[in-house]
Amino acid sequence: MHRFTEETARLAAAVFEAALERLRADPPPLGRPAPAAELSARAGPTVTPGGLGPEGALRVFREVVVPATIPADHPGFLAFVPSAPTKAAALADLLLGVSSMVGAGWIDGAGAIWAENEALRWLADLAGLGPAAGGCFVSGGTAGNLSGLAAARHAARERRGEAPARWVLVTSTEAHASIRAAARVMDVDVVAVPAEDGRLTAARVREALDRVGEAAFAVAATAGTTNAGAIDDLAGIAEACEERDLWLHVDAAYGGAALCAPSARDRFAGIERADSLVVDPHKWLFAPYDCCALLYRDPSVARRAFTQEAAYLEDANAAPGWNPMHLALHMSRRARGLPLWFSLAVHGTEAYREAVEAVLRLARAAAQEVRRRPALELVREPELSVLLVRRRGWDAAALQAWCDRMLAEARAFVLPTTWEGERVLRLCFVNPRTPLELVRDLLDDLALG
Repeated sequence: MHRFTEETARLAAAVFEAALERLRADPPPLGRPAPAAELSARAGPTVTPGGLGPEGALRVFREVVVPATIPADHPGFLAFVPSAPTKAAALADLLLGVSSMVGAGWIDGAGAIWAENEALRWLADLAGLGPAAGGCFVSGGTAGNLSGLAAARHAARERRGEAPARWVLVTSTEAHASIRAAARVMDVDVVAVPAEDGRLTAARVREALDRVGEAAFAVAATAGTTNAGAIDDLAGIAEACEERDLWLHVDAAYGGAALCAPSARDRFAGIERADSLVVDPHKWLFAPYDCCALLYRDPSVARRAFTQEAAYLEDANAAPGWNPMHLALHMSRRARGLPLWFSLAVHGTEAYREAVEAVLRLARAAAQEVRRRPALELVREPELSVLLVRRRGWDAAALQAWCDRMLAEARAFVLPTTWEGERVLRLCFVNPRTPLELVRDLLDDLALG
């Protein structure tokens, strides 16, 4: 299995050709999920004593696995938060896989970690976190939020010496579900402050902190909510945290990409005062899954929180250099930030700025298209690239049926969401190659019903 043979060469050629075919696809097939029994029947047994051989395994991948998935980079993928990796980033990810790079510690991953840090520096500077800021890449916003909040609690313990009976995290009702999941893992209580039009305000944070008192160890704010793209009052919340010497964690997993867009940068005022911050390049910064940038204004706090001690780690821990294994709740890790760095190195940051601005222009144009159709209504004015749309006269079942039909007809992958108790359509744009003509077509169909 580990030798490079003629069979390996044939497999490599077939895999590279399949990869090139996928890279050329514009757009790729939309695909749709299928029941497990159907997939098993189409594939037949795959994990067998003798194996399927290269041709057989690749056939199952191409003919069974791929058609039963919905590619997040399809221009019509407008559900959840899509992904649109550059071709350069996708190719770098392919190369990363065959390079066997481990990005845990500088002792054996210096080159890869150096490259990742170049990308992290760009993100830290966009956020204005200061020259001492740094961090690492983790798998996604859930891992990033958990790690940032765990560092926050460690800092609170160091500062206060004594822990309350129960630690408390203050956040918003519109915060991502991973914030509450992190609290469950950490076994801390959550005070979810009601949002105002999707945004957490400083006044309500202060009220909550006054009630909680010394039990609070952090506030988790959001810069671009998943449901509506709303940005919390970061400057006001930062001031409230500084008044009480509290850690401010900002979840910018989706919205943080807009830091590189001049037209949106002022909406993030106050983000530079965050103690920890997450941004997911696999969302709106055109990197492949999975890739979340976790940044700290003072990384030394994270090192104290996460460094693991063991006899087999003595040399790695003592070696000079940057060690991502000391900065989050992980040890073994792939250098998942390297594809982002490679794409930045290929295209330059100006190309990223223009790509994000293109998406923001698309969202504004789509909002205007909604206004032109009397049967449709914008639920709220978009702040970033999420649109919430009401179809007048439709109930939840009718809206769901329309979304199901769009996927069945291979036109788009769209889903409803709930806003203030009502089911509405949610459109999330991150792909600069999503054409406005496609959006118009979808809105026309939605309006006509």
